[in-house]
Amino acid sequence: MINRRNLLIGAAVAGATSVTLDPVSFAEAAPGGTETRTLSGTIKYGAPDWVYIPLQIPRGVNRVTVAYTYDKPPVPAGTNGNALDIGYFDESGIELGNDRGFRGWSGGAKTSFTLSNSDASTGYLPGPIKAGTHHIIVGPYTVAPQGLNWNVTVTLTYGADGPAFVPNHAPRRATGRGKAWYRGDMHLHTVHSDGKRLPSEVAAGARAAGLDYIVSTEHNTSSASGVWGEFAGPDLLIIDGEEVTTRNGHYTVLGLPAGTWIDWRYRSIDRELPKFVSEIHQTGALAVAAHPQDTCVGCGWKFGYAGLDAIEVWNSTWNAQDEAVLAMWDAMIAAGQFVPAVGDSDAHSEPAVIGLPHTVVYADDLEKKSILAAVRAGRSWIAESAKVNLTFTASTLRRQAGIGERLDAAPDEQLRVDVTVTGEPGATVRLVTDAGMRVNVPLPADGKVTWTTTPQNAAYVRLEVRRPVATTTTPDTMVAFTNPIFLGATRHGGK
Repeated sequence: MINRRNLLIGAAVAGATSVTLDPVSFAEAAPGGTETRTLSGTIKYGAPDWVYIPLQIPRGVNRVTVAYTYDKPPVPAGTNGNALDIGYFDESGIELGNDRGFRGWSGGAKTSFTLSNSDASTGYLPGPIKAGTHHIIVGPYTVAPQGLNWNVTVTLTYGADGPAFVPNHAPRRATGRGKAWYRGDMHLHTVHSDGKRLPSEVAAGARAAGLDYIVSTEHNTSSASGVWGEFAGPDLLIIDGEEVTTRNGHYTVLGLPAGTWIDWRYRSIDRELPKFVSEIHQTGALAVAAHPQDTCVGCGWKFGYAGLDAIEVWNSTWNAQDEAVLAMWDAMIAAGQFVPAVGDSDAHSEPAVIGLPHTVVYADDLEKKSILAAVRAGRSWIAESAKVNLTFTASTLRRQAGIGERLDAAPDEQLRVDVTVTGEPGATVRLVTDAGMRVNVPLPADGKVTWTTTPQNAAYVRLEVRRPVATTTTPDTMVAFTNPIFLGATRHGGK
């Protein structure tokens, strides 16, 4: 048992971004042998975001196994208790953005993990265990006033490497219908992070929900990328991504090249987000602010929206947080800052429903680049389920525009807005502009609503479909809503 003073983290480092402890060394052993070391320490209240435990790994190791525990003392009501995340970097380094050194992250979802050339625990990346200084990273997500006592046990197994793991990546294309509307859930979790569903179960759930595509967004790891090929098919496009889980909010990355990882170890004050968003864009992927009004620790979005490609306005079942994001997003549009809206289930396990909600995009084909282009352009609407369908257009005598497009018209030119909604009888239809809600009517039996306006009366118009049934936090329930149709000449630097 090692219990050194330098493993104690106290007030002297409170507020620091990270702390690196003294290295722990291991002796070389014969093939087939093992060596185990147990480390312990205390993280005091006011801890840094990240604590690194260096491991000096000798030659001849073919497997590393790490297990950890920490205490959970009772705390006063309204006070956070202990929660400690964990991950691993290898000898290539721990520098911010160093994707060569990253070997996995499980947050608080696992109490142990293993790494080897042939296999690794979900959330972790298979590969050789090379000699050098590796690092366990622990993240004190929350710390009780009494502090957090931890124990980490490291076991090295010696011997020759097994055969290299061969990833099975999902193809970039499925069998589509050409230029059409495609339904997809772009925020999903499996056992590769803190979800309870297997990848096979998520794929089956997507098919059962009538989806055409999904995006894999595990917390802070790319490990699921290596298995999705088994579960994709002509009927289901699976796109690689990540949920980047910082201490100042989460964002999903949609459309990463297979196996690409994005770092999460920064706060808003560090001014690092623009660099990572630029790197994301260089790969052709998108960055989306996830559940920006969520109240869990570290979940609320603190970075602002400049440079982002979309905002997750609707996350999981409709509630007051979604209503607040919707109002914020609408105010941004009215001020000339249009960032397209998306909606996703963020499903982790039962009873969360895959595809509630999902984003319906008008894309050139069921192919990764086409789906991402539609999301970026705002050519999309958000649906509670696949039973709901709608059309939404604005037109003059000579021109027509759809969701995410601009209708070119003179300020005083009269134009007509046409809505058709099916699959939700008894719903209420709302048309919302920069001046507020202009239409709020029960859906007629034929599902059609028409409204006449001019560009000087409405800079944009967007559609909401609501069920007049209260949730626990809202007076009614969202069924579907669209990105706006912009009317007339560009105003205030908007689309």
